[in-house]
Amino acid sequence: MIEPIRALRPAWVPAGILAGSALLVALAPPLPESLVGLSFAGPYAVLASALLLAWWFNRGRSFVLAASLLLAFAAYSQFPSKAIYTAITLLVPANAALAMIRPEKGARYRMAYVWLALLGAEALLLYWLSGLPAHAALEHWALRSPPTPLVGRLAFAAAFAAAVWRAWPEHTPLQVGNAGALAAFFVAAEWGASPGIFAAFIAAGGVILLVSLLQESHQLAFRDQLTGLPGRRALEERLRSLGERYAIAMVDVDHFKQFNDTHGHDIGDQVLRLVAGRLAQVGGGGTAYRYGGEEFAVVFPDRGAEEVASDLEAIRRSIETYRMAVRGEDRPKSAKEGTRRRGAGAPEKPLSVTVSIGMAGPSRHAQTPQQVVKAADEALYRAKKGGRNRVSR
Repeated sequence: MIEPIRALRPAWVPAGILAGSALLVALAPPLPESLVGLSFAGPYAVLASALLLAWWFNRGRSFVLAASLLLAFAAYSQFPSKAIYTAITLLVPANAALAMIRPEKGARYRMAYVWLALLGAEALLLYWLSGLPAHAALEHWALRSPPTPLVGRLAFAAAFAAAVWRAWPEHTPLQVGNAGALAAFFVAAEWGASPGIFAAFIAAGGVILLVSLLQESHQLAFRDQLTGLPGRRALEERLRSLGERYAIAMVDVDHFKQFNDTHGHDIGDQVLRLVAGRLAQVGGGGTAYRYGGEEFAVVFPDRGAEEVASDLEAIRRSIETYRMAVRGEDRPKSAKEGTRRRGAGAPEKPLSVTVSIGMAGPSRHAQTPQQVVKAADEALYRAKKGGRNRVSR
């Protein structure tokens, strides 16, 4: 039950923004006459901010979504015609689907010029449509609107499915945010006949993109991308908040250079991910961090070193007894196919990994968290010198 909840955690923010927008639309009193302009200036501000942030962080898909929403809002606000409405309900999801299907190429390099040319052509198309009189073709059952015409709903379904596909299985805030911004646009389009509601949900899409971009930048700064553990910067922040009683363990992979030299860096990365996965399950209320290279740190708040020794010993044993199958170049990506080959007697190349651990707590000679880290590092050195694959104090 915990894993599905954890997987859905990045969706809480977009869902909360959409729910908050719905409550605001339903319950908030109308703005006074002097502030009415904010309801239309707001979407411009948040979408322009999201566009600039996506460009600054070089996130192509979010850039395309923000630009598409900004173009759609500007066109429909200035020229609220049925032709413009029908066009934006097709163009926004089409742009999103194309961005999701293609690999991420960034927002500031060669692919950006292609997108800028496409968006420029769409802007010219919308301007041309704004000057056309109502046409009977728009009354066709597949194009009849508002709410969103059938072809627009089909386009949205395809784009949203592509966004969910991109978000699976990593569930990063930015990937989930892209899907959330698409959902906000769909709600806005469904209320296209109401300018205030349309503007509110377009703004919600911009806010979702802004927040997801900020969350992504925070993760890049505080989380190690290879192992998924919090990184050294996150460790430094945690050390500042520790109380008077705590324990810190430093963990180092034994003979890691030998793994890299013998089996290659890909196997070395597998070893680091294995150790990180085991350390993430440490008991005693500990939290594991990637310290750097093949070294990790585990922080136990409100626990003494003598209390966590058994938890560290259990983790050391779990790593020692695990047999890691080397993923060769011909190893199938499908788990089912891998199981079939093993059952047929396909050769495996299991590796055994061990770690050395040094732990320490506050003492007369180590009174600050930084000094305790140094003391744990010295204990780690003693574990290495004593033969490796052991816990030392």
